[in-house]
Amino acid sequence: MITVIIPALNEEREIAGTIACVRKMEGVMEVIVVDGGSRDGTVGIARAIGAVVVECERGRGRQMHAGALAASGEVLWFVHADTRPERGATRQMLAALGDASVAGGNCTLAFDGGTWGARLLNAAQPLMKRLGVYYGDSTIFVRRAVYCAAGGCRPYPLFEDSDLIQRVRGLGRFVSLEARVVTSSRRFEQRGFLRTCFLWTSLQMLFWCGVPAERLGRWYAPVRRDTV
Repeated sequence: MITVIIPALNEEREIAGTIACVRKMEGVMEVIVVDGGSRDGTVGIARAIGAVVVECERGRGRQMHAGALAASGEVLWFVHADTRPERGATRQMLAALGDASVAGGNCTLAFDGGTWGARLLNAAQPLMKRLGVYYGDSTIFVRRAVYCAAGGCRPYPLFEDSDLIQRVRGLGRFVSLEARVVTSSRRFEQRGFLRTCFLWTSLQMLFWCGVPAERLGRWYAPVRRDTV
């Protein structure tokens, strides 16, 4: 019933653990890893442990959509390669989708690591949740029919996740589950916590004001590493 879609790029250290975590969950019928041109062992590892591998051009939005097109499940669950959902997440997901008014949703986000930056990010999550500000690292699940009706994930270089959430919300309720997912804080730690937070917040405000994601992606590019 649930297809897990994992966009990946050079994730040989993380991909096996994430696949192992999600494939044993209730209701998961297939796991699709969408590779954006990895130069490490990501593809071989994913195939060796039973995931379907789809290869496409780099870019999380493109990769998410390619995975959705290849999926067989009635529910699409987009999970980042460095994110581990806790047991019971799919049980809560399926229970929520038992309500026909629910179009999709996400999980409660927690960052790993004991640094002050990770602790600050975790402290901010309840406020973000109350404000309804979510990103793909909290994982996104959506009914396949709703995903198609919404027009799918756009090939944006960033904010493809918040854009998809807004369009899903236009077609039904978007619920945030109590089940946690733990994601890596590496994006903030490697690039500098304050620098990344300031840049990301500024870009988000500009996106909400209507600045095209393609232009924002050029400004964000200098702090990207070889991951999606």
